[in-house]
Amino acid sequence: MEFSKVSSKKNNHKVTVYALSTCVWCKLTKQFLNENEISYEFVDVDLLDEEDKQKVRQTITSKGGSLTYPTTIIDNKVVITGFRKDKLKEALEI
Repeated sequence: MEFSKVSSKKNNHKVTVYALSTCVWCKLTKQFLNENEISYEFVDVDLLDEEDKQKVRQTITSKGGSLTYPTTIIDNKVVITGFRKDKLKEALEI
């Protein structure tokens, strides 16, 4: 599975976004990260093959997340479901 990487000034956290290519909330999450100059990687789950989709589901649920998008995982510990500016700011210390 290939992740797209977005490099920016702030890279002190490992940020992974699981998104859908057509999802407005997913686009807003990426836009928020871009505006705050946060480096992150993302994958559009709806564009993956079935095997990779299963891996994504396993990754999200193993960290206690639910299968809704966007799901943002920060430093492999904090799982944020949906577009939650408040939680993103808190977890990313911005």
